[in-house]
Amino acid sequence: MSKLIGIAASSGIAIAKAYRLVEPDLTVEKKEIEDSAAEVLRFQDALNKAKAELEKIRDRAGKELGQDKAAIFEAHLLVLSDPELIAPIEDKVKTEKVNAEYALKETSDMFVSMFEQMDNEYMQERAADIRDVTKRVISHLLGVQIPNPSMVTEEVIVVAEDLTPSDTAQLNRTYVKGFTTDIGGRTSHSAIMARSMEIPAVVGTKAATSEISNGDLVIVDGLTGEVHINPSAELVEKYQKISSDFEAQKAEWAKLVNEPTVSADGHHVELAANIGTPKDLKGVKENGGEGIGLYRTEFLYMDRDQLPTEEEQFTAYKAILEGMEGKPVVVRTLDIGGDKELPYLNLPKEMNPFLGFRAIRLCLEEQDIFRTQLRALLRASIHGNLKIMFPMIATLVEFREAKAILEEEKQLLINEGIAVSKDIELGIMVEIPSTAVMAEQFAKEVDFFSIGTNDLIQYTMAADRMNERVSYLYQPYSPAILRLVKMVIEAAHKEGKWAGMCGEMAGDETAIPILLGLGLDEFSMSATSILKARSLIRHLNKAEMGQLAESVLSLSTTEEVIEAVNSAIKL
Repeated sequence: MSKLIGIAASSGIAIAKAYRLVEPDLTVEKKEIEDSAAEVLRFQDALNKAKAELEKIRDRAGKELGQDKAAIFEAHLLVLSDPELIAPIEDKVKTEKVNAEYALKETSDMFVSMFEQMDNEYMQERAADIRDVTKRVISHLLGVQIPNPSMVTEEVIVVAEDLTPSDTAQLNRTYVKGFTTDIGGRTSHSAIMARSMEIPAVVGTKAATSEISNGDLVIVDGLTGEVHINPSAELVEKYQKISSDFEAQKAEWAKLVNEPTVSADGHHVELAANIGTPKDLKGVKENGGEGIGLYRTEFLYMDRDQLPTEEEQFTAYKAILEGMEGKPVVVRTLDIGGDKELPYLNLPKEMNPFLGFRAIRLCLEEQDIFRTQLRALLRASIHGNLKIMFPMIATLVEFREAKAILEEEKQLLINEGIAVSKDIELGIMVEIPSTAVMAEQFAKEVDFFSIGTNDLIQYTMAADRMNERVSYLYQPYSPAILRLVKMVIEAAHKEGKWAGMCGEMAGDETAIPILLGLGLDEFSMSATSILKARSLIRHLNKAEMGQLAESVLSLSTTEEVIEAVNSAIKL
């Protein structure tokens, strides 16, 4: 029995066997063989196993993710049946008397290199297919398993170094009860996705993959950040009680699902949800979301091998707008870059991707991508209460250029006889310090602000939020951050506009009293945080929180702010 300490990233308790989502060692060595016929049979057996595996994955992908995702695996199956690839491998085994995995790797490397050098996008994609299927067949030849969490058929806790957004999106919610990672923080995308999927998570343990083996019994404590490996029966029983108590608390919060969010002295604020896909709507409704404060559209573009079409995007946006039944839906335009990559765009590697060619910067240069998304959004706008916001805006010129493109596409649609809503509010994410400082000027031209604290904090403090070694600088309660937030809210209100927050700080129980006091209009968070936040706000007096907010702005450190909040409301 042992214990790891990490960061509590998503609330709840999970108890299950470990499933390691770690790339296996597929190193291939050249070996001479005696019986080439037997070696060819071994190769064919590995091929058949890989085909059977891919057929299962294809069928499940078709059912759960759509036929476009299943087509990827159909292409992989075609590669495994291609005599142009298979025959040379078998010939190499027979003529050179070498082991099958070596013959496979040598032959596939040759094809991959040849296809990658062709000036043809289709052939370059075939190179990627060959690389993927080669890895799968080699894994069978070496007798090691390539992890695939979407194929899990029993309750597990996923253990990984980190989880990419696409990894997390593919987790089978029926069986994946929680996860723990070596790296990451509370605002890493894997943590955010865990909250949206309502599964407990502990990230940043530093040693999960080195300490936990496949099949180990694991307890993930998403309330305290502890991970217990092969716990005693007594500890399991203790955690079953903690889990039961937590579920009882959630049941109490659930009584507020249809209640408005009103402070003790009658001040109403809006509690909205951050989502990544239309599938997240269920959680928003079950948790009493009063709107969508952030729809991260980049998930439409990820985990695929080409850009989504206008029609695909229109269908997704329409589903969300209709699903929210007239409640506000704030859609963020494509925010790719930083830790979110699209391999098929072939963007150059950057020294500082978080500060580089990303979000609105990419969209203003790659206008075909941007215009397709805007057309889809504008077409969907008549199906609900749509608000559009641009991410990573640093200057007024960027906002004006993006708005002009939107207006051009709107007019083109109208000219085509396509209906477009006349009431689309247009806002920006405030996540760059310079934008917060210039909020008074922006407020004259935008319809609303949504403060993206995840990036605003890391840019203000010059601390990468994915880096555990500087995680102590990721300080949402820093007086510096609170002063920037105040500037944005006051600038919006001066022009009669509203200010929201879609960063994780909006659902933080220490930050909520301060934000209420500062006059924040909309709090957008993971859906699972909404009812807890509503319960807290109902016990807070807005006027008193205004005095608290004013007092903490004059403090010097994060620690002093936390102490002041705790003293004021007895957290």
